[in-house]
Amino acid sequence: MMIVDSQVHVWAAETPDRPWPKQGGDLPKPHWPEPLTPERLLAEMDAAGVTRAVMVSPSFEGTRNDIVCEAARRHPSRLSVVARFDPTLPEAREFMPHCRELPGVRGVRITFHRQSLRALLMGDGIDWLWAQAEALDLPLMVLAQHSDVPRFGEIAVRHPRLRLTLDHLGLTEGRDKEAFHGFANVLALAKHPNICAKASCLPLFTADTYPFRRIHAYLRQAYDAFGAQRLFWGSDLSRLPCSYRQCVTLFTEELDWLRGSDLDNVMGRGLCDWLAWRI
Repeated sequence: MMIVDSQVHVWAAETPDRPWPKQGGDLPKPHWPEPLTPERLLAEMDAAGVTRAVMVSPSFEGTRNDIVCEAARRHPSRLSVVARFDPTLPEAREFMPHCRELPGVRGVRITFHRQSLRALLMGDGIDWLWAQAEALDLPLMVLAQHSDVPRFGEIAVRHPRLRLTLDHLGLTEGRDKEAFHGFANVLALAKHPNICAKASCLPLFTADTYPFRRIHAYLRQAYDAFGAQRLFWGSDLSRLPCSYRQCVTLFTEELDWLRGSDLDNVMGRGLCDWLAWRI
C-alpha cells in the first residue's frame, strides 16, 4: 500500500542570512530545537513505511518556500509542496498565478485560525483569493477554528470548482471533548463535494495514549461524512506526541472498520488524486 502523508513541516536552521520573523503575536515557536530537514524527513519516512509526503513550510519561518521546493526538486517522486501563502502581503495577488512554476508545488496553504488572518476569512476582503484559486484550479489547504469553518461551506457554494481541504479536521487547541467541541460544523462541510478533510495531527489533540481510542469515534464520524476519497491521513510529524510509525498504524492497524480500497484511499490514493500527484 502506498502511504502518503498529507502534511509535514520541513525547515532549516535560522541564520543571519536567512532570519525568521521576530516571535510575537500569534506566531508559534519552532516545534523541535533542531530543524526537520528534508534529509531527516526522508529517513523518518523510510523508517515509518511512508512512501510520499506533502511538505509545508512552518509559519515560524515566515512566508517562504525555498527549502521545501528545493527538496521537491531533488526528490519529485517522494516529496511535493503545498506552498505557504500570506494573502495580506502587497504582492499576494501575483503569487498564485505563478506558484506552480515553483518545483513540486501542488497547492497553497493558509492558516485562518490565527487572529491575524481570522478577520479576513470572516469578511469579504479576500473574495479575489477564492475566485483566483478556482480559476487557476489550484487546491487550497486551510485551517480555521470550528466556530468559523461554516464560512468554508459558504465559499464552496459560491465557487463550486474551488478545491478546499480543511486541515487537522479543524482542530486547533485543547484535548478530547474540548478539542472536538464544534466538530459538528466540520462534519456539515462534507455535503459540499469540493471540500475534503485532512485527518492529520490527531494524536496531539487527545490526552490518551496509543492507540488513542478516545478519538476513534470522531474518526469514524469523519469517515462516514466525507467518505474514503475525501478524507486524507496525515501526521504533522514535528508536532506528534507519539512515533511516526504509531501515527501510521493508528489508521492501518487499529481501525477495524477501515480496510481494503477505503484504507488505500485514506492513506494516500485519495490525496494524490485530489492534488493530481500522479501515481
